[in-house]
Amino acid sequence: MVKPTGPTNYQLVQLLNTLESKARESNFWRRVVDDLKKPTRQRREVNVYKINQQAQKGETILVPGKVLSVGTLDKKVDVAALNFSADARRKIQEAKGKTLSIHELLKQNPDGKNVRILG
Repeated sequence: MVKPTGPTNYQLVQLLNTLESKARESNFWRRVVDDLKKPTRQRREVNVYKINQQAQKGETILVPGKVLSVGTLDKKVDVAALNFSADARRKIQEAKGKTLSIHELLKQNPDGKNVRILG
């Protein structure tokens, strides 16, 4: 029988500890915590073109994983994610959007209102 160990990345463990208290109060943050606790191979990877397809202009998107750079972005969208590739970060910023860490999003929007989870 395999013993589950959970994430070993120090920053991720700190983020999960911070989110645990919010997860008790909010289903939104509970879902984010559940997604972030998954093994690295099961964590979400979302390309920029998928954000462009799914997001509305001015919306905030949360990716509980990594944002990759395939495709283009022609909308101003704020994207919060665990990790960004360098080209994905550049493409989002060129479209006048913001790239945030999940911790920054938690500080800005502690209730998780008007945020869409993508992936």
